[in-house]
Amino acid sequence: MNPILIENIRKAFKEKFGKISVLVNSPGRINLIGEHTDYNEGFVFPAAINKGIVAAFSESSTDYCTVYAFDKNEKYTFSIENIQPIKNGNWRNYIIGVVAETTKLGKNIEPFNLVFGGDIPDGAGLSSSAALENSIVFGLNELFDLNLSKTEMIVISQQAEHNFAGVRCGIMDQFASMFGLEDQALLLDCRTQESIPFKIDFEDYQLVLINTNISHNLAEAEYNDRRNVCEKVASLLNIKALRDATEESLLSIKSKISEDYYQKALYIIQENKRVLKAANLIKDKNIFALGNLLFEAHRGAQAQFRISCQELDFLVELAKEDSNVIGARMMGGGFGGCTINIIANNSVKSFTKNTSEDYFKKFGCECSVYFIKLSKGTHLI
Repeated sequence: MNPILIENIRKAFKEKFGKISVLVNSPGRINLIGEHTDYNEGFVFPAAINKGIVAAFSESSTDYCTVYAFDKNEKYTFSIENIQPIKNGNWRNYIIGVVAETTKLGKNIEPFNLVFGGDIPDGAGLSSSAALENSIVFGLNELFDLNLSKTEMIVISQQAEHNFAGVRCGIMDQFASMFGLEDQALLLDCRTQESIPFKIDFEDYQLVLINTNISHNLAEAEYNDRRNVCEKVASLLNIKALRDATEESLLSIKSKISEDYYQKALYIIQENKRVLKAANLIKDKNIFALGNLLFEAHRGAQAQFRISCQELDFLVELAKEDSNVIGARMMGGGFGGCTINIIANNSVKSFTKNTSEDYFKKFGCECSVYFIKLSKGTHLI
């Protein structure tokens, strides 16, 4: 938790609205392995991190809600009545989406004041949107005694993303942000929403994120396209989701679908297997095999599911060439954001320095390096 961020939000709220009633921290997340498997009702392996959103609330004395986005120095007011998505509304849609989805459940929300800010880099694929959504629903639940369970809250957050941000995401981001545990990753079954915590201690190695600082505009449209492909193939297989498919069953309909559809569905089937295999490798402390699995997952994302980009591929190739990096892959929805790397502790400084220099030479822009800790999920400060 960033103490400077918390103090900035406290100070800004006091200046604009006076006394804080509720103060919430909601973290972003990483994902060790398992991309695009969540909306296929499969398995993922996320963890909450020590970068997130801090949100301060109080009841309003007016008839409308007032929101101040600290990092952007932007103010927004709205009425709780008849909320509709805003075209190009950006962060506003996450907030009003949560309010709208909560009221759909018959929960009574009164006008409120809100100041929020965060230290999750934009476009990094660390789920700043889920962190914001969770901070809002969690804060409103406390402020107005809505008696929502955490499971109900993450569904509200997910529906806000679907209906107001237009991204048909799975449940992983919201779950990891809400239920995260310190120093642990969660093996999450996205169908049952049951999770198993795994202590993450790689001893002489550590997790390091490298952000391409690239966020290609096609990401959201391509994300929804991948989901549509998966649903069409599942329908042809007469199953609920690709979680239930096997390589054999997929082969039986290969003549009925394009090679592109076949490879995308095959990736999901194989990625689900990789997630479960990763859990066993972590249990057995076989970190080198885990690293190889990350490289394998990147090849699938790159060549089969086609969600990588040249910047991500370049970073993973640099990692492959260094014997002190035992695994790396792109992380997140794709088309930009971060790679996740397992690097020897004594080589982190030299590897990240050399990688940063090579990346700048190649693309003419800086990449960013993040050292993260696995943290607890959404909570009151």
